Amino acid sequence: MDEGGADTVLEQLPSVLPIFPLSGVLLLPRGLLPLNIFEPRYLAMTRDAMDGDRLIGMVQPIDPTAPEPPPVFATGCAGRITSFAETPDRRFLITLTGLIRFVIRDELPLRNGYRRVVPDWAPFREDLAPPEDSVIDRARLERALRTYFKLRGLEADWDAVRQTPDDRLVTLLSMICPFSPSEKQALLEARTLPERAAALLALVEIAALGGDRPGAPH
Repeated sequence: MDEGGADTVLEQLPSVLPIFPLSGVLLLPRGLLPLNIFEPRYLAMTRDAMDGDRLIGMVQPIDPTAPEPPPVFATGCAGRITSFAETPDRRFLITLTGLIRFVIRDELPLRNGYRRVVPDWAPFREDLAPPEDSVIDRARLERALRTYFKLRGLEADWDAVRQTPDDRLVTLLSMICPFSPSEKQALLEARTLPERAAALLALVEIAALGGDRPGAPH
């Protein structure tokens, strides 16, 4: 996507975004995040989103033990509700498809109990462009992953891993691997897909060696 096209799409994004603070949960552009919504404020948030542009911003609290409302990291990712179901006990089961990251410019008063922010989309306009084709050393990643998964008692379909395109594999592993919240934030804030791929590989290799995992800069 050329810069003019990206700017056109950016202009169509909302100027106010509801946010869902959730520690240790990562949403990335083009990633799929299933959520079980049951708190009244987030039920209200989901209803309002469904009545509007269907966008919800996923962010992490800086300290999840802080009193409500906890401060959150400045960078999050907006996802569009692409799947919605209501359970007999009135929970919502939704799936967010990651669209674009954002920087919080300001926070607005609560609405129906949930938080809202003014997002700045411009720093991440490249999230709207097609992903790059090749961004990671697949053989090196698979070696590290095999050790990493074995240490944690995890299983994988290695044929499926090999057939998954680089961008999808980096996104999927970044979202599902049990990294710390600070490491998840570092993966989110990586400027480009190759930078995220390099950070992911480093995290997996260090964990596979049994070393201390690096924390993310705040």
